[in-house]
Amino acid sequence: MGRSRYKFAEQDLPHFMTCTVLHWIPVFTRPETVNIVLDSLRYLQGNGLKLYAWVVLENHIHLIAQSDNLSQDMARFKSYTSTQITQYLKNNKASAILDQLAFYKKRYKGDRALQFWQEGVHPEWTQNSEMMPQKVEYIHFNPVKRGYVDQPEHWRYSSARDYLGGTGLIEVCCDW
Repeated sequence: MGRSRYKFAEQDLPHFMTCTVLHWIPVFTRPETVNIVLDSLRYLQGNGLKLYAWVVLENHIHLIAQSDNLSQDMARFKSYTSTQITQYLKNNKASAILDQLAFYKKRYKGDRALQFWQEGVHPEWTQNSEMMPQKVEYIHFNPVKRGYVDQPEHWRYSSARDYLGGTGLIEVCCDW
């Protein structure tokens, strides 16, 4: 995954990951851009990705997932979502955001006009039974800590509802 110093400890085990929009630009403020993310995750789930928890905030995503080749799946996720969201922004004439994505692009990325995601996903292997609930709670309480909602399950773009017996926007595995 690019020049990131973060590595996947065990490719086929669950990892907590963060994907951040370049320079923390708020792109996930419209349902259309969030749906691109969710559609990509659904596609990957159909091809072996196991999703345990997730949240989408205005400029970053947290998730816990596993697959046979998680680094490759995350690279595919970031490539697809970057292309689709960039196209959405162009189609909707979001020139201010596109200009920022071009301005903050890393110089050595000469093969493109702009960069959507920051490099890497900062994977943390959830290696024991104490770590998984801590990471799930962190993910679900992220919108609460930011002051967006009072309860985790009130945030539409997360798996918190699934953990309370409800149905969220994308299927997750609540059994670890």
